[in-house]
Amino acid sequence: MVTLQENLQSKPIAKQPQSVKVPRILQTFRGILWPIKYLEKAFLEYGDIYKAEFAGFPTQVVIANPQAIQQIFTADPKLFNSGEANKILQPLFGNYSLLLHDGEYHQRQRKLLIPPFHGERMKAYGEIVCDIAEEVISKWTIDKPFEARSSMQEISLRVILRTIFGLDEGERYEKLRQLLTLLLDTTGSPLRSSFVFLEVLQKDLGAWSPWGKFLRLKQQINELLYAEIRERRAKNDLSGEDILTLMMSARDEEGQPMTDEELKDELMTLLFAGHETTATALAWALYWIHRQPEVREKLLIELDTLGENPDANAIAKLPYLNAVCSETLRIYPVLLFALPRITKAPVEIMGYRFAANTMLSPCIYLVHHREDLYPEPKRFKPERFLERQYSPYEFFPFGGSNRRCIGMAFAMFEMKLVLATILSKLELSLADNRPVVAARRGITMAPVGGVRLVLKGQRS
Repeated sequence: MVTLQENLQSKPIAKQPQSVKVPRILQTFRGILWPIKYLEKAFLEYGDIYKAEFAGFPTQVVIANPQAIQQIFTADPKLFNSGEANKILQPLFGNYSLLLHDGEYHQRQRKLLIPPFHGERMKAYGEIVCDIAEEVISKWTIDKPFEARSSMQEISLRVILRTIFGLDEGERYEKLRQLLTLLLDTTGSPLRSSFVFLEVLQKDLGAWSPWGKFLRLKQQINELLYAEIRERRAKNDLSGEDILTLMMSARDEEGQPMTDEELKDELMTLLFAGHETTATALAWALYWIHRQPEVREKLLIELDTLGENPDANAIAKLPYLNAVCSETLRIYPVLLFALPRITKAPVEIMGYRFAANTMLSPCIYLVHHREDLYPEPKRFKPERFLERQYSPYEFFPFGGSNRRCIGMAFAMFEMKLVLATILSKLELSLADNRPVVAARRGITMAPVGGVRLVLKGQRS
């Protein structure tokens, strides 16, 4: 394991990375409104490790150097206050979210939450994913343009509600579906995303103010989640296969279950992060597949090798499909940064010395666009993932180390099954040939316009 913190006092003064020579407030607004352009410009001017300033946060070090990221990801997590670094997510997920904690509590929550997303459980989820995808795409009309991202959001939201709660109908399901969609839409543009990042804008000025609307939607969702938890507690039936049942039946090393508050916040984290990100990635994948017909043809040839009604696990193992999903997450990662870490004490990385209370932010986007790793980085080329095995410090769309997304395997599984279901059954085309660009949607990067597609007919 790489040691970041040694006897720094006895060492000569280490070098410092360059700082972005722009006022903090301007850096903040560029990071919110034009994040990709801002990152690329800073990378060219200041290199792959540089200091940035963002309103409401300690000094931030943007890191796009794979060796430096390896040192961070392999270091002892006790060197960092990672939960504190994620405080921006507290209004979205709540005080007990796994993402906001460190140490023993963080380890406890990960152990309780990981089992539902691995092993035999995935097989049961596969059938659910395919069934829901077929139901949603059956509503598409021939020659009528539609927004792919909205349809993918419907699929991913229904999947997450079904797998978490076992719900696919009923009043509570419908309310949750509507409220979650409305909550996500409150941050649906770069400008509307500002109040998530800037505490000064988080003022409740009534139901029609952005923050007021957000808080009221969040409260309604919380009430529905608590009602579901209380109802499950009253029934005392832990025989279900859904994720909530598994979470409620899980016990820590002392035999203690999660409290209602912990369950509610972990559910909110899964609901918010688990479907918004997958929907966005699917929309991007459909864009690239239909923008480059040769990619679609290769996928269809591979899918056809499985015959009719293929097994979900067989689909998930297809190498070119995996490469397409990986390249989608490389070229426009849903999150620009891995979850940051705040140093507890001075640390040294790649010859740079950083003081305590420095925020280290591994930049997924910039690493994924390094020309030395990914030649022609703006080009969508799935073959690169067949030609080379990338390390977890060169390709890390789900973050790394003990902060890596616990739903990573499930997200990739769902992404592959939805794409396979759509492509094997339907002929689609882009509604127009204009390039689609990315823009901020809350904490994610989504395709502007949602990717407009046209159904041409059933695949023969």
